[in-house]
Amino acid sequence: MKGDPKNLGFSTRAIHAGQQPDPATGALNVPIYATSTYVQDALGEHKGFEYARVHNPTRTALEVNVANLEGGLSGHAFASGMAAISTLMTVLSAGDHVVASHTVYGGTYRLLTQVLDRYGIASSWVDSSDLANVEDALTERTRMVYVETPTNPMMEITDLAGAAAIAHRHGAILAVDNTFASPALQRPIEHGADVVVHSATKFLNGHSDALGGILVANRQQDSEWFAFVQKSAGAVLGPFDAFLTLRGIKTLVVRMEKHETSGRIVAEHLASHPKVGRVFYPGLPDHPGRAIHERQASGFGALISFDLGGFAAAKTFLDRVRVMSLAESLGGVETLISHPASMTHASVPAAERQRIGIVDGLVRVSVGLENVEDLLADLDAALAPL
Repeated sequence: MKGDPKNLGFSTRAIHAGQQPDPATGALNVPIYATSTYVQDALGEHKGFEYARVHNPTRTALEVNVANLEGGLSGHAFASGMAAISTLMTVLSAGDHVVASHTVYGGTYRLLTQVLDRYGIASSWVDSSDLANVEDALTERTRMVYVETPTNPMMEITDLAGAAAIAHRHGAILAVDNTFASPALQRPIEHGADVVVHSATKFLNGHSDALGGILVANRQQDSEWFAFVQKSAGAVLGPFDAFLTLRGIKTLVVRMEKHETSGRIVAEHLASHPKVGRVFYPGLPDHPGRAIHERQASGFGALISFDLGGFAAAKTFLDRVRVMSLAESLGGVETLISHPASMTHASVPAAERQRIGIVDGLVRVSVGLENVEDLLADLDAALAPL
């Protein structure tokens, strides 16, 4: 594609942004630049690439693409979602304070409470679906409000515009983990966020075959700092994983449409099933955050959590699924199902899990692209002995 795609539609930009045909060969897809260094024409003269930790053309294409889709200033790709979040937290210094959603990915909780606390960075965990909790938790040392919406795995919704206003009024930034929705459904920068975080492993890649993380900055100082930390700390995304993620993003819109359609059907089926307790999905009519989510997102996604009443029931159910795959992660073309208390959130202390609703009977499903009739039959068969 020739020219700048920034004024084109989302699907067009997903396919073309940052991905000009290779000038040497005309190759349609961005090549995998498997090189650690670049020959310079003369001392101090190069083509913009000096060393692969600092820049790689395949990685750069991905960074430009995701920044375009999120509407941000710059993108920065890392070796994993946690590497991206770790880099985000380097904007903080000893003595600073973070206010975070109380149900976030367990790895994020572990990073803040078992790593960053050793360096004098304090954190408070609040139900950010009630903005009064965010306001009350802020101190004169708060430098960041960090939210997931929907949260993992309780599907709580935070009003992004409201959270941004509170953070900015107190001199803090708003960082939003947008992994569950993806920019196809939700773009936090449009609602005031300063930084967007992605585990690119999930919906962006969409095929369960690459690991990666993305930060999208909307302020110049954050953009420059993230690039500096990429260079200095070196946890950058490799060219092959960058290529696979670019490949996945080309089909992001059509995948999310199917995820969304099947997700709603599965959620409604579970909500009406006599052997299932409470179902957590923002698209259900009784979800307390549905109205807010509809204001800031164009779809409800494919993540659903539901309570089966106890660990024994959850284990019996999870041992019997056949089409769904019992595995960590989410956002792939295949339906993945997990037990948050012992898998994704095992690092959260048991008492804290109970307090925030991650009980031993809770199951989380990421609805994939299989025939939805097969998914419903699989659920019914696994629920039958309960």
